[in-house]
Amino acid sequence: MKTLVVVAHPDIESSVINKAWLTELRKYPELYTVHELYNTYPDWKINVEKEQQLIEAHEKIVLQFPVYWFSSPPLLKKWLDDVLTYGWAYGSGSGYKMKDRKVALAVTAGIREQDYSTSGRYKYALDDVLRPFEITINYVSAKYSAYYAFYGTESASDVAADKLNNNDITRSATGYRSFIAHMA
Repeated sequence: MKTLVVVAHPDIESSVINKAWLTELRKYPELYTVHELYNTYPDWKINVEKEQQLIEAHEKIVLQFPVYWFSSPPLLKKWLDDVLTYGWAYGSGSGYKMKDRKVALAVTAGIREQDYSTSGRYKYALDDVLRPFEITINYVSAKYSAYYAFYGTESASDVAADKLNNNDITRSATGYRSFIAHMA
């Protein structure tokens, strides 16, 4: 069964890594359904029934997004709020449509990996920052399959910033595809 990749990037065209990840996944349309929220819903009016049907057609789901203010871009939050409804994703009746689906995160962090640590600049690991997503996934009885991350720098003027080269970008994209293939 194909993997649904729900992409929430408000400016995908200017993203180096997220765009490279999508380019890699689109080489394998028989394996991945790439669903870009900001392109699909520029008016933010989410078709809940269509989104739920899309989820039901996939066993594995990846939420791909850049970390924004130590969370997700707002349209992904709205998508979660609107789509994971009582009676469908959890609760009584015919709920639990998310039950046993494997759900993972794929995030790009504009901050260096060492800054995401208890001894780093922000005092919290990326695991801690992403914990609300893990809790949500568990709440709807899906199976959390961890996350794939690409760390960066906050600005081009950061003296510790390493320049991304094509090998780094390619390695990240193929690593992402491998991560999805091995989701537990």
